[in-house]
Amino acid sequence: MIRRRLHLAPDRISGGRATLTPEARHYLADVLRLAPGAPLEVFDGRGGAYDAAFEEGESVALGPRREVPPPSARVWLAFALAKGEKAELVVQKATELGVARLLPFQAGRSVVRLDAGRAVERARRWRRVAEEAARQCGRSEVPEVSVPGTLQSALAAAPAGFVRILFHAGDGEGLGALCAPGAEGFLAVVGPEGGFTGAEVDAARAAGCRLGSLGPRVLRAETAAIAAAALIQFLAGDLAPDRPRQP
Repeated sequence: MIRRRLHLAPDRISGGRATLTPEARHYLADVLRLAPGAPLEVFDGRGGAYDAAFEEGESVALGPRREVPPPSARVWLAFALAKGEKAELVVQKATELGVARLLPFQAGRSVVRLDAGRAVERARRWRRVAEEAARQCGRSEVPEVSVPGTLQSALAAAPAGFVRILFHAGDGEGLGALCAPGAEGFLAVVGPEGGFTGAEVDAARAAGCRLGSLGPRVLRAETAAIAAAALIQFLAGDLAPDRPRQP
């Protein structure tokens, strides 16, 4: 039997019960049309999961909290703002691939320009996309999605011990040399369709980035972001089937 999954924030979980949001209640009762007693898995977005069963009412009873291991490689993805639904695609697929934090930024050659209000609203929408992707793919933590900022703010956000990789078309080292298992984490930085400016490349290098290559073909920005996340997880994380998880 397929068990449905539901994300509820930790502040809605207390005393062995989870209080449903109106949206969650509608999803379970009206969209999925679950019968009372139907099994559920509730996850809190912070790595915890609970067995539960659908009930009539505004809350559900929970079993003991289980800690679900996070993806083996701690990957943060900084990506330049893109037109249309491309950014949503990056958020969705990066979540499925185990990215821990998403840092959209305004690059010099980005076509999309957001004022402060639109940036906050866009981040709110992307967080909903990340929640849905986590629910679908079986993750029990939801990646953080930052309000769009600058390249400088994205570079400054990553911890000092992270391996920082700027993906630059036509230049850079192969990822095999950059993605050793057991690293504290990785910051992957992917630019817009027009690429990074020379000044941005210089600033990234000054912030400790090494240039990484995704091969000889010119990729769309969204393809490059997804490929970067997948390759780092393969080389240093849990997408390699014969590599044991890091403790």
